[in-house]
Amino acid sequence: MENHVEALLKLISSSGTNGRFILGLDGLSRSGKTTLSKKLCESLKERNIPHQVLHIDDHIVEREKRYHTENEEWIEYYQLQWDVEWLTHQLFEKLKVSNELNLPFYDFTSDTSMLRTIQLPVHGVIVIEGVFLQRKEWRIFFDKIVYLDCPRSKRFLRESEEAQENISKFTKRYWKAEDFYLSTVRPKEHADMVIKEGM
Repeated sequence: MENHVEALLKLISSSGTNGRFILGLDGLSRSGKTTLSKKLCESLKERNIPHQVLHIDDHIVEREKRYHTENEEWIEYYQLQWDVEWLTHQLFEKLKVSNELNLPFYDFTSDTSMLRTIQLPVHGVIVIEGVFLQRKEWRIFFDKIVYLDCPRSKRFLRESEEAQENISKFTKRYWKAEDFYLSTVRPKEHADMVIKEGM
């Protein structure tokens, strides 16, 4: 993990970007994005580099908008899990020009979202981590994107036992969406850096 963090720090420092540096940590579910982002932010803090991290899964929509919509389940996950257009305008387009963001944060327990204000550093690093970050609507807003490449078999073992028992949800919903992303967007080919884990 330390080697991965050092590689990210070099990527950031070599960019020569003034103001805010927007780094995307892309990867499929359970590939290690959150763990890596935490370690990176610890290193940025040690170096007194202002930063903010955003988790794209914090901004999913309510269940009624992404389940039982008469679409195939994988389309619900890929296209409807997030309000892609809204996030494009209210998050991504503002990353370089706004001092704060007003974003909906989803609560799994109550299945509701509440707006919260996020302050952005004037100069520093903004880390956005999540799945499907290289979709065409969002890719252009990143200075650099890192893709975490972890095999499905290893990622599946990181799921809870309860989740693993519902294999049909993976085959119908998650894995079809992942396959679509891999075949059409080709994130490994277009990322600025690929981190391989357990290959």
